[in-house]
Amino acid sequence: MTKILIDGTEVDVPADYTLLQACEIAGAEIPRFCFHERLSIAGNCRMCLVELKGAPKPVASCAYAVKDCRPGPNGEPPEVLTRSGTTKKAREGVMEFLLINHPLDCPICDQGGHCDLQDQAMAYGVDSTRYRENKRAVEEKYIGPLVRTAMNRCIHCTRCVRFLAEVAGVPDLGAIGRGEDMEITSYLEQAMGSELQGNVADLCPVGALVHNPQSYNVRPWELHKTESVDVMDAVGSAIRIDARGREVMQIEPRINDDINEEWISDKTRHVVDGLRLQRLDRPFLRENGRLRPASWGEAFSAIAARMKGADPKRVGALVGDLAGAEEIFALKALMSSLGVTNLDARQSGEAIDPAWGRAAYTLGATIPGIEAADAILIVGANPRTEASLLNVRIRKRWRMAPVSIGLILDEQPDLTYPYTYLGAGTDTLASLAKGDHSFLDVLRKAERPLVIVGESAFGSLAGIAALAKDVGAVSAEWNGFGVLNTAAARVGALDLGFVPGEGGLTFSQMLEPGALDIVFNLGADERVIGPGAFVIYQGTHGDAGASRADVILPGAAYTEKSATYVNLEGRVQMANRAGFPPGDAREDWAILRALSDVLGKRLPYDSLAALRKAMYAEHPHLAAVGQVEVSDAAAALEKLASLPAATEKASFASPVTDFYLTNPIARASRVLAECSGLARGRALEAAE
Repeated sequence: MTKILIDGTEVDVPADYTLLQACEIAGAEIPRFCFHERLSIAGNCRMCLVELKGAPKPVASCAYAVKDCRPGPNGEPPEVLTRSGTTKKAREGVMEFLLINHPLDCPICDQGGHCDLQDQAMAYGVDSTRYRENKRAVEEKYIGPLVRTAMNRCIHCTRCVRFLAEVAGVPDLGAIGRGEDMEITSYLEQAMGSELQGNVADLCPVGALVHNPQSYNVRPWELHKTESVDVMDAVGSAIRIDARGREVMQIEPRINDDINEEWISDKTRHVVDGLRLQRLDRPFLRENGRLRPASWGEAFSAIAARMKGADPKRVGALVGDLAGAEEIFALKALMSSLGVTNLDARQSGEAIDPAWGRAAYTLGATIPGIEAADAILIVGANPRTEASLLNVRIRKRWRMAPVSIGLILDEQPDLTYPYTYLGAGTDTLASLAKGDHSFLDVLRKAERPLVIVGESAFGSLAGIAALAKDVGAVSAEWNGFGVLNTAAARVGALDLGFVPGEGGLTFSQMLEPGALDIVFNLGADERVIGPGAFVIYQGTHGDAGASRADVILPGAAYTEKSATYVNLEGRVQMANRAGFPPGDAREDWAILRALSDVLGKRLPYDSLAALRKAMYAEHPHLAAVGQVEVSDAAAALEKLASLPAATEKASFASPVTDFYLTNPIARASRVLAECSGLARGRALEAAE
């Protein structure tokens, strides 16, 4: 540790800290434009200038290390002044330079209200300028449908360039020209290809890059903000939902170092218009082959009439990818009271059994734990499309220090980091286990090997678990075996035991024609129920599930209810309500509670608090919001390794074929539909 004086306050900091970091530890606020905690240091805006005693001129605190500071003549600690006249004058000079070419368009700039330049100009700007030259004019650039440019405002901080090159791993933007002619561009004015590109607009400190779908629609002071979690994948990114009245206007990231740091995917951010399009806002009944609007009473009466005298063995319940733990718990309780054992939430058809232990269906290493792995094997998963923020964490680990990464998949995708392609499926897995590939030695020599299993490889869990045991992936200090789920509801449903009971049918079996007489479908839209069954669909959008339904019960989207979700690590999180469901739609647990009354099997809770009390009594770990319950990974691995080995040869294909259109909310979004079209076009060009 090194002692340093900052504005008269002595602090001890590591020698490799920058002056900016040391100043922040001392409580001094340092303005900056180019510096960002999660990006490399550029040192090109100079707004962070401070006075360093003994230095001939103010220094850029973001690029000046504490270890480079000279002590005083008598060995006194180096002294930094952040509020001196010299510092203030230097920053005012920098601000004057920055504003030479900046257009004075704050009243119409979409960044107005949350603009760093605007805020810092209030502190360091002046009311006049000494420069009379014409302002620089820069042509606007087309860089895709998600980010709109106003490059006259650009101050060349290069945050966007560094983010795409370092974090996203897709160098879509760069700089051309020198001096006053320098421009940030995509070179050929093509659409950016990263699934994280929307973050560059968050990073831009001046409004040169803004979110295109929200342009000219909203100002920050009009919004009320609600902290919540994302359900577009199983990562559970921390988000903030900004709403105006009843309408969600934008979704922004929240900082959570344990999950998404401060990034979110474009699907998470721009699904907003899908929340209000194609919504189910009233109950519907099918009569003479056509759906007609109905009252809640009519819908419940129709369900009760079909359920009366029904054989419980001919009744089933399905749960989709976006359901919260509360409605899953209520649905299971209702089905159990009716004697129904045909329950399943494993929409992808995977054969995970919660009886094997929680470690058998969660990512044991946790997302931040990926940074400690020294060898990674990915089996049957494309993390870039299935869990883009988890892929960012793997890339971060690769950037920290060289790490060997192996992939078994039926394609060779661009994961934004180098990897060793091992093969396509079960044959490759078998040859790797036998030692026919050198990557097995890499895993064995690693101190903390990590094996990540995708949904397409769940049929080969026995072989993968045996391989993980062989390479020492699980020990007393390290849990290097993990499952990559793709659905936000999956881990929570498995925690609640929403799987077939004794003699019950699986998800796939319930879909077969004539398998059941009545199917209760809670938001499962990715697979179609076969003919012959009376289908009760409870969901939010007019997607595949609603088109097959005989009765539709309109539910609430994740932004319209308070619900518990469990992410792929097993971390319990709470989504908070930012608005109310449209029309006659209601929260899902409340619909099930009302239906239970009509069916004569009244659920014993009249409020969300009472439901949660009952849920916590049966599953105490769900009350620990923000925590990951530690599970016995060794026992789970032993159980998996003892399963019957797969005999059929197969290749492992990622379950996510279109990153942007993975659920009914995303499929309702026009913005994501355009992104999907561009992605398909890029794939066709690459294939030619």
